[in-house]
Amino acid sequence: MGGISRQGVWGKAVPCFGLLLDVTDRQRDLQLFAFGVAQADDKQHGGCNDRADGHQLAGAQAGIANEQRVGAQTFDPAAAQAVPDDIGQEDLPVELAALDKACQDDKACQAPDADIFFLTGGTQTNATIIGSVLNRYEGVLAAQTGHVSCHEAGAIEYTGHKVLTLPAENGKIKAESITDYVETFYGDESHDHMVFPGMVYISHPTEYGTLYTKKELEEISEVCHKYNLPLFLDGARLGYGLASPETDVTLEDIAGYTDVFYIGGTKVGALCGEAVVFTKKAPKHFMTMVKQQGALLAKGRLLGIQFDTLFTDDLYTKISKNAIETAMKLKKALQEKGYQLYLDSPTNQQFVVLENKKKEELGKKVQFDFWEKYDEDHTVIRFATSWGTKMEDIDALIELL
Repeated sequence: MGGISRQGVWGKAVPCFGLLLDVTDRQRDLQLFAFGVAQADDKQHGGCNDRADGHQLAGAQAGIANEQRVGAQTFDPAAAQAVPDDIGQEDLPVELAALDKACQDDKACQAPDADIFFLTGGTQTNATIIGSVLNRYEGVLAAQTGHVSCHEAGAIEYTGHKVLTLPAENGKIKAESITDYVETFYGDESHDHMVFPGMVYISHPTEYGTLYTKKELEEISEVCHKYNLPLFLDGARLGYGLASPETDVTLEDIAGYTDVFYIGGTKVGALCGEAVVFTKKAPKHFMTMVKQQGALLAKGRLLGIQFDTLFTDDLYTKISKNAIETAMKLKKALQEKGYQLYLDSPTNQQFVVLENKKKEELGKKVQFDFWEKYDEDHTVIRFATSWGTKMEDIDALIELL
């Protein structure tokens, strides 16, 4: 059923839930807000939303389960599973047709045929999407530094699919690398004995805080279409990429160049959750595969209400800018103090080369991430700001440098 997301839709301003959180509000406020609505809704509707059937909605009545909203229309979820994929919108119940229209009217992505689902976290989302798109004999092409390649505990391999790594430059892959891999693969007469390249994974921002340009996305998208490889963009930190003053990529661009991407909530102000957008059509029974991966919440409205709030009054962009502003202040201070930046990152992740002795001293007072060994005497570390980082925290860090 093209255009229908059985787990919910988002992106519409809702008067009763259109609470604009101030940029300085902490994550606790959003958590309490979301839980407060969920608890109030349970009381109002008798607490009967415990079924993890994927029919909770975020929309004009974000807290009410789909089967409750339909009421007298007696929409049967089981019957809907049997509806042919090519059924017309006019054949759907009124409520589902309205949801389809909500997707089509979504101004954030300008993707009228998009299917949208809410999942719990980034690794679950990556594994579910990749596992649902690939055939059993296929693998996913990704940068050797990509999140699915090295920071997900083998979650992709656990689904039965191999991560096929490509060389990366500051976290990014190039269209030429995809072409080289595919042509080399099919040029091997024994390729039927090998893992087929089945899709391409990129992250934006990358694991190194770098950004793809619009031209780079266009080139990668063209190559993917040429070889019939679905393009998947990991948007766990997407808000920080969109908020960077150095980007020329919009959410609409991403929807236009990719086959599937997700809008990260967990790292950008939400308690948890990622909004998956299949820009044309989701794989058949995708929600069922979400549940198989343990990424489906019984209280689906907990995710829906958060994204409804984040996409009201441009809140997602506003709070993302805080991460950029605090990171740029830290970056400037590091440069003024003579520290060596490992690379020039325009987003919330800043990478610094430290002497090992300095790293040990700083580690007693500051929490940061080990990134990689630079040489025998130096280490690359990462500082990551967020939507909730305070300027006074950056000032305190600068004093310790």
